[in-house]
Amino acid sequence: MTAIADRVYTAAQIRELERVAFQECGVVSSGLMAQAGQVVFDAIREKWPEARSVCVVCGGGNNAGDGYVVAKLALQAGWQVTVLGLGDVLRLGDDARRAYSDFQAAGGRALPFDGVVPIADVMVDALFGIGLDRDLEGVYAALVAQLNQQASPVVAVDIPSGLHADTGKPCGSAVKAALTVTFIGLKAGLLTGSARDYCGEIRLARLDVPDAAYAQVPTDMHCLGLHTLQAHLPPRSRLAHKGHYGHTLLIGGAQGMSGAIRLAGEAALRVGSGLVSIATHQEHAPTLNLMRPELMVYAVESPVHLRPLLQKMDALGIGPGMGQTAWSRGLLTMVQTADLPKVVDADALNLLAQTRGKRDDWVLTPHPGEAARLLGCEVSEVEQDRVAAARRLQRDYGGVIVLKGAGTVVASATSVALCPAGNPGMASGGMGDVLTGIIAGLLAQGLGLAAAAETGVYAHARAADQAAERGERGLLASDVLACLRETVNP
Repeated sequence: MTAIADRVYTAAQIRELERVAFQECGVVSSGLMAQAGQVVFDAIREKWPEARSVCVVCGGGNNAGDGYVVAKLALQAGWQVTVLGLGDVLRLGDDARRAYSDFQAAGGRALPFDGVVPIADVMVDALFGIGLDRDLEGVYAALVAQLNQQASPVVAVDIPSGLHADTGKPCGSAVKAALTVTFIGLKAGLLTGSARDYCGEIRLARLDVPDAAYAQVPTDMHCLGLHTLQAHLPPRSRLAHKGHYGHTLLIGGAQGMSGAIRLAGEAALRVGSGLVSIATHQEHAPTLNLMRPELMVYAVESPVHLRPLLQKMDALGIGPGMGQTAWSRGLLTMVQTADLPKVVDADALNLLAQTRGKRDDWVLTPHPGEAARLLGCEVSEVEQDRVAAARRLQRDYGGVIVLKGAGTVVASATSVALCPAGNPGMASGGMGDVLTGIIAGLLAQGLGLAAAAETGVYAHARAADQAAERGERGLLASDVLACLRETVNP
């Protein structure tokens, strides 16, 4: 069972968790609010130990109550505190109104927003929580714009105001936080979509919600992490030999496009496939493995030449550098009839979008543009709700879907996983080819489709993060290859 800290929820599920905690588990709501504010203030002091002033912006809901608790704690610690209050205090819920009164009793007062945000060491965003589903307008949009122009770091309470809790899409605009302290459970909108540009570091505080409450609110979403690698990549037996770890076949590399399939092949080797073969255009076959002799390379002039290779394999991947020619169409048709676990990527996906098909033995790895072609929609529709797009792809095409991008989504028939790792340096040619080889190599080692996809996605992103320690700009796919070996030996 997925650990509570790794589960991911919708806004509706979080609200249900709160209801169960309050009504069935005896949790006191005001106590939870006090704890939330304390966690935020503690996080600020830990991350910015030199800070001595704070500006807290509070809206009109329970999120504001958390903000007033932070402000009161800062006052009691001797900080310079400014609070900008938007909305009618008298319309706050009981807990938030009590938090406001406690703040007043500590000597604080809330000021109206006059178009200027005062300078402070740290800004705290307690405007909106997870319930926002409309575009920010008027004074709220103006305040968010002001916060985003501040040189001081912004801490978001539960979620950056303006960010949709389910999709990660900004509601017109959203606060760009350096730190987001989120409560009770991770929200999908913190992990995918545009979230990477808005959330900064994410810290989860479960607060005093008991395990019994979580048991009553199931979710089919979870977050990938180091635990994913540890679960699926255990230490190897001292008696192991190459036959224990599968034979992977990578198919692709049309004329003049040998690099992509070479990257995929080496990636399969680096994640531990016992043997790796490449089926490619005859132009590349004599030279493709000169710098990586462990790869076995076969010239494939037509689909007929692919058939005997398929009979010896444990898993395959198709698409890197394949093109969209009659040659590549024939290879894809042959692969679709093969009773082997497979990864379909790149131009193989573009060909699939023309012919359609549904199978239970493949992993499809589209980027948003390929996903849009597969779904027959615009890229903007895919990006508007990436989790929904991945689920729809899985329903239409079967198997497991890896929707690549910032906050990669892995969707199977029974679950959705979101990847918190990765960086902008991965926006360069060849990264997807490496991922194809990784997942195919894991399939060859006996991992199931979902396990191979989730493990492969996280290993790929984690290796990229390690490679980016020397800088994101200029990061190459081959740099990620160099870090894979360490990553898959957790």
